[in-house]
Amino acid sequence: MLDYSPLWATMEEKGISQYHLLKYCGIDNKTLASIRKNGNITLLTVEKLCKALECTPNDIVKFVEEQKA
Repeated sequence: MLDYSPLWATMEEKGISQYHLLKYCGIDNKTLASIRKNGNITLLTVEKLCKALECTPNDIVKFVEEQKA
């Protein structure tokens, strides 16, 4: 499962808001909604986020193994 909690921490650390991503980085509302729900996004979106935040993919997403019942 993908977890985008590192994205929010990186954005806070760099002082970049969701509005900035929407207005200046080519990220749309639908994509941000997907990220908030830890949904799937494209590698192009990952690239845009990395460029906007001047970071690596590890700074915006992590892989979390699901617990088996």
